[in-house]
Amino acid sequence: MNRAMLVIGHGSRDADGVAEFWALASTIRAAAGELMTGFGFIELAAPTVDEAIDSLVARGATEIVSVPLVLLAAGHLKNDGPAALARARARHPAVRFCLARDLGIEPHVLEIATDRIRDAAADADPEQLGVALIGRGCSDPDACADLWKVSRLLADGRGLGTVEPGFVSVATPSVPDTLERLRLLGVGTAVVAPFFLFPGVLLSRIYTEAATWAQEHPEVEVRSAGHLGPDARLVRLVLERYREARTGDVRMNCDLCAYRVALPGYESKVGMPISLTPPDGGPRLVHDGPAGPSGPPP
Repeated sequence: MNRAMLVIGHGSRDADGVAEFWALASTIRAAAGELMTGFGFIELAAPTVDEAIDSLVARGATEIVSVPLVLLAAGHLKNDGPAALARARARHPAVRFCLARDLGIEPHVLEIATDRIRDAAADADPEQLGVALIGRGCSDPDACADLWKVSRLLADGRGLGTVEPGFVSVATPSVPDTLERLRLLGVGTAVVAPFFLFPGVLLSRIYTEAATWAQEHPEVEVRSAGHLGPDARLVRLVLERYREARTGDVRMNCDLCAYRVALPGYESKVGMPISLTPPDGGPRLVHDGPAGPSGPPP
């Protein structure tokens, strides 16, 4: 059995974001030792996931574990990841594929986020400090709810002051609304902390919206924290997710998954089929039945 690990990134048109992905990829490859590794993107950058899979198979891989480089499980992990593996199974029926879970709410991720916030807070009065923890935002209510848990864990015992979650797109509260809440709670210094792995269009939007709000509210000093970036502490977590998937111990929370539970406003998503159209526009496959951890969401 020739084992391989495929690390999947979201992809971006932002050159800096792609460069940081490859910086982390280089560290992962070195830490993986003799394990065959590959890297690909869901969209907006090359190589695509399909191309990366085909390259690993051409190199002799007969078992491939895909590790999504995403912080919280939303549509890209629950839909795009399984779709890519379903296409791969159709192309390479002799190869075994499985999908690892998201990086998730994990101590190393919290440590990195804490460091970024502390760097920005610097000499701010802890009694007057507030943090706007800003996520990407999505139509998956479970993933959005996870940001509230992250904010609570960051606020508890770390000396970061009041931590309020918000989103830059799709979901609410918005960046300005999150900052306004901090103002109403009486903070004097607000740190805007993007809960993002890499830079891109949305990261720039966060800083722009925060700067606009700051101009209108000079009574609050707004500081910008950095995103998580290609921190070496993430490498250990990526390898841990690989080992989990290989040993069959992938534990994702499906109790509040919009694809299998009727949540208010999202009832139409239950049992929704996923489109398996490859990025190059080739033959379209549709899978609408139940599957295991490495297949489409139930």
